[in-house]
Amino acid sequence: MSTPTNNERCTYHTHEGEHHGDFNKQSVRVTKSTVIFALCAALNSCNLGYDIGVSTHAGGLIQRDLGLTDMQRQLFVGSLNFWSIFGSMTSHWICDAYGRRRSFQVAALTFIVGLSIMSAASSFAVLMVGRFFLGIGVGFGLAIDPLYISEMTPAAHRGELVTWSELAINVGIVLGFLSGIVFYDVDDKLEWRLMFLMGCILPVVLIVVAQFVMAESPRWLVSKGRDEEAKVILRMIYPEDFDIDPIALDIKEAMERERIAEDAVGWRMILFPTPAIRRMLVVGIGVAISQQAVGIDAIQYYLLDVLQQSGIESEKGQLGVLMILGVLKLVFVAIGSKLVDRCGRKSLLYCSCIGMCGACILTSFSFIGDKDSGAFAIVGLSLYLSFFSIGMGPVAWLVPSEIFATSIRAKAMSIATVSNRIVATLMASTFLSTANAMGWGPFFLMLAGISVVVFIFAFFYIPETKGRSLEDMSVFFAEITGDISILDAEKKIIADRDRGALEIKELQRQEVSPVGELT
Repeated sequence: MSTPTNNERCTYHTHEGEHHGDFNKQSVRVTKSTVIFALCAALNSCNLGYDIGVSTHAGGLIQRDLGLTDMQRQLFVGSLNFWSIFGSMTSHWICDAYGRRRSFQVAALTFIVGLSIMSAASSFAVLMVGRFFLGIGVGFGLAIDPLYISEMTPAAHRGELVTWSELAINVGIVLGFLSGIVFYDVDDKLEWRLMFLMGCILPVVLIVVAQFVMAESPRWLVSKGRDEEAKVILRMIYPEDFDIDPIALDIKEAMERERIAEDAVGWRMILFPTPAIRRMLVVGIGVAISQQAVGIDAIQYYLLDVLQQSGIESEKGQLGVLMILGVLKLVFVAIGSKLVDRCGRKSLLYCSCIGMCGACILTSFSFIGDKDSGAFAIVGLSLYLSFFSIGMGPVAWLVPSEIFATSIRAKAMSIATVSNRIVATLMASTFLSTANAMGWGPFFLMLAGISVVVFIFAFFYIPETKGRSLEDMSVFFAEITGDISILDAEKKIIADRDRGALEIKELQRQEVSPVGELT
């Protein structure tokens, strides 16, 4: 087959709107139901944030209480990301087989089990068993949250609402930091156990709301042939006067388009992708890897070590700085969530990468010379966390949730999450060793260089997805890659749609004809 001409491509050009070919630029109002569903899903992300916040302070307490070495402490911190890989790998199966709501409950339940075991641990081995369950729950959550919210949100507001999962992570981080202050006067041996045990509250709430408040994803319902149930949910997501029939049809056609393009089941579309699917995977997995490659989780887990190395030795002073940094990061995530649908995804990524590069260079200054400078460290870390939160934080999960075709979305999100967790594991498990070996100044300069590499990747590979329907993305990627299989599938769908419309008109004409003859 020959590559489609420009004129042919214009016929299938992706448009901004709520469904394929929608030219309506009017903003669709967010319904109360959509907000509730997104908030409930975001609760799941609080769990990961809480663990980061708690482990930042509790890591040192556990090391002293159980007599851990620096290597064991690194394994303790990094193991969460390692085990979350396996949670991510299996999330697509639960997600596709039992639905999005059940996946939230599985994630919450494993999180509760992990926290309970850790809070009762008396040895490093038992501690790591609890870490295993905790990691499985985190892996589930990272893959499910943006996936669910993106499927439950109108295109005009998807950017802001999907970033609520990143916002929730930061709420969890602040709560984790706060737990260190709440239990500050408690004996160290009991303090870290109470801090972890308090983390069971949110997962319990999530299990309840997933059962009685959250609705199932309409796209999952359509994939199971439950079209009428899907329409009921779509009517809850969109305003009363909005016609949801084109969206329901668009979901079905998108699945049919991908089935025609690749007549396969299971993993074949990912293992042997067409050019468009391959480009989706490169972009989605690449941006997920980039989020951890800049060092965010590792820096957050070891914030106290960075502050101590920079010259801030007071424990109360360190906890105070942690709270300031946590609140600052939360504020900038909120700002980023408001800007992502106005400024677009790419512009925020550019701003984030440039800002993180400068912040890492500034932080490196605090480790230069004979006398350490805590001020440089505080300012540098503040800028790093702020610039990360305004762009890379929310966009790194927003873009994958938007670009993957419906037929591979759960599996591809699972792969992206696995990739993200692998890099997070490597960064968190080697942070102290690498920084001590290289020197803390050169280490932060290395992170600055990684930020530049991510900027280049974003410039050349990541498309702008602002305002585009989920079902339109496969055609968009087919256009930029010249993927004939998807474009031919699109032609067939349009031809079938036009043929069906003509048949309906013919039937209507035949019904009206007798009346005309009598007249």
